[in-house]
Amino acid sequence: MLKMIGRRLLLSVVIVWVVTSIVFLATQALPGDAAKAILGREATPDRLAQLRQQLGTGKPVLEQYYSWINKLVHGNFGTSLASNQPVWTYLKPLILNSLTLMLIAAVVSASIGLLLGVLTAAKRDSWLDHFTTVVTLVLAALPEFVIGVTLTWLFSTGVFHWLPAIYAGAPGQSAWRSPTQLVLPAMTLVIAVTPYLARMLRGTLIEVLETDYVQHARLKGLPERVVMVRHAIPNALGPVIQVLALQFAWLAGGVIIVEYLFRFPGIGTAVANSVATRDLPVTQALAVFFALFYVTVNLLADLLTLVLNPRVRTAS
Repeated sequence: MLKMIGRRLLLSVVIVWVVTSIVFLATQALPGDAAKAILGREATPDRLAQLRQQLGTGKPVLEQYYSWINKLVHGNFGTSLASNQPVWTYLKPLILNSLTLMLIAAVVSASIGLLLGVLTAAKRDSWLDHFTTVVTLVLAALPEFVIGVTLTWLFSTGVFHWLPAIYAGAPGQSAWRSPTQLVLPAMTLVIAVTPYLARMLRGTLIEVLETDYVQHARLKGLPERVVMVRHAIPNALGPVIQVLALQFAWLAGGVIIVEYLFRFPGIGTAVANSVATRDLPVTQALAVFFALFYVTVNLLADLLTLVLNPRVRTAS
């Protein structure tokens, strides 16, 4: 078990290193002079030289790469060119707000998705199963911004006026201090993610319910509830955990659209601003964050699958 965990950790480190290298090379390959693009046409030669020195663009590529990797290892992401403050100081509250939003969406969508998956599998071919199938298919086909706009019209600007249409908190304020302003963004992400989890668990659980060991448990006279809880659900959770990890990793990208739609102060705002202002240190730091987030989520899903499923553990 420890050897398998060690292999997973080593592979994760290699993946992060490859991604960070690609990010660095991609920013180096951008056409034009980054200093001129940042400062504009009216920049003085002295200011251009100062900014090039700050960016390190005058040095050889390998030297720039070594310097950048060395700073990353020590937790130094540089200084934001737009706000003139350390990148981590600028991104920390935005990342925390986004993680708060994603955590709420993940917990709620996982709970609803698992409940719907178990109910529809237990009531296979019933009216509830058919109705849930149609609804989840429709919701899965809708883009996030369509869901967000519809919820805004329904709960903010059109039918009801219960919730704020956009986030109106103070800059740098924690999202937890305005819980009502988290409802619409979180609800949008929940509706976008839940259908995939529900359908995945339904399909997996139906296959498990038809296996020999479940049929044997039924022949022993065990109640259907006991068969479902003790035998079926634990064996169906392996593939669902992987889907949940993929959906949670998707939240890091989907949250950008949702945050932009609701003007939520998170990584979506940081991505839009850093691209618009050509703030390379912030752009690079966000790319590294996305890579670390994706690798961490998938690593935790792999480890949880190994713990819950002895067959996968012994086969690895």
